[in-house]
Amino acid sequence: MRPEEPNKTVTSLEQAQKRLKWKKLFAKKWFFPAIYLVTAALILTIAWLYQEHGSRVTETNKPIPASLPKEKMPTNPTDDDMVLPTAKNSGAVKTMDFYDEAKSNKDREAALVDYANAFWPHAGIDFARKDGKSFEVVAALEGKVIRVEEHPVLGHQIEIKHESGISTVYQSLDDIRVKQGQIVKKGQVIGKAGRNLFEKEAGVHLHFEVRGRDQQAVNPAQYLPQTKQ
Repeated sequence: MRPEEPNKTVTSLEQAQKRLKWKKLFAKKWFFPAIYLVTAALILTIAWLYQEHGSRVTETNKPIPASLPKEKMPTNPTDDDMVLPTAKNSGAVKTMDFYDEAKSNKDREAALVDYANAFWPHAGIDFARKDGKSFEVVAALEGKVIRVEEHPVLGHQIEIKHESGISTVYQSLDDIRVKQGQIVKKGQVIGKAGRNLFEKEAGVHLHFEVRGRDQQAVNPAQYLPQTKQ
């Protein structure tokens, strides 16, 4: 045996003992779960630091606007400027109101239209003469005529779009005097009152509606003079 052999034997023994310790450590039930938890915690910490740093960079680099954007406020001529859709001295009076859920049972029943064996909420205000004769219908507000048509149930109708975004609708008409695309002035005669099938029992009358930007009918009484609530 050469002199260096005992040292090699000791070294091999130490290495074997170390490997045995690692094997015992690996055999522990808690070893691998502990490694997993430590690794996961390290990854989450790195991700949090990266996110925090990134958000600070974003906030630092975000440009500061010189001023907040200002939305152009549309003019609203409907509060005081709308006129009745009936010509002056026409003799026409209001005969049926808008159906309003907030009203009493009696008022709601009076604002229902009986058509095709069903009751329909009245979406506008009706005007008629007591003697049943026709009368001139006028534009309640200046605007652009966007629809002129004959509906099989609602009769001849006209829709006028106004600057504020709302529109006014005139149904049960006769003797139409405007065309689509025409600009009309407030108070300008656009036709005459006539008949339709939807409100057959109403006889000669004008059905008038006000619709918002979403085309949903709103109570015209809040805009019309002499009928404001």
